[in-house]
Amino acid sequence: MANILVCDDEKDIVSAVRIYLESEGYTVYSANNGQEALEVIRKEEISLVLLDIMMPVMDGITAMVKIREISNVPVILLTAKSEDTDKILGLNIGADDYITKPFNPVELLARVKSSLRRYLQLGAKLEKNSHIQIGGIAIDTDAKEAFLDGERISLTPTEFDILQLLMENAGKVFSPGELYRAVWKDVSYGNENTVAVHIRHLREKIEYNPAEPRYLQVIWGQGYIMRADTGSK
Repeated sequence: MANILVCDDEKDIVSAVRIYLESEGYTVYSANNGQEALEVIRKEEISLVLLDIMMPVMDGITAMVKIREISNVPVILLTAKSEDTDKILGLNIGADDYITKPFNPVELLARVKSSLRRYLQLGAKLEKNSHIQIGGIAIDTDAKEAFLDGERISLTPTEFDILQLLMENAGKVFSPGELYRAVWKDVSYGNENTVAVHIRHLREKIEYNPAEPRYLQVIWGQGYIMRADTGSK
């Protein structure tokens, strides 16, 4: 089973989450601040991180930035209801999802399983070409790599999963809810804003001018589309 790192300065939360995860067979590592989390990630083979935002020594947002410098491991933020701004910031800098405290154990486990499934099995689709190209964007679904004009671009697992879905279905419009269900493998539950943040972040990496996207466009009132004809606007 996967190794999961739980980082929170509240020891009761860490203990509770450890019980939930270990009951499902996961190996759990713990940290009480962002600095400790980075040390664990550098030493151990971690498959997913549950990361609190408000912590001493190094907060979750700072840790998120530093994690993305060394790893594309999925990160789920543990947030308070009052931390809406930090949620958006966390998603913008590479977090894959968030869950609000106090959380339901069933929901937590569902989010963990969904993120792990995407991270560990991404690209393992039968009867599909592992190389897809649209204009200057190319992806290798086996190697989980993306390229823009031949130069490799760094994507988080969630960003890659969104890009792969849209490129495999170029010309098809996906509503935010459809994208969330397809990528997060879960019911939307009003998480359209999570999709919008990931789309914006993905555009910053694949578009020459994110303000006037050539590839990943919005069909107002309907959703998002990857243009097969990259000359379209």
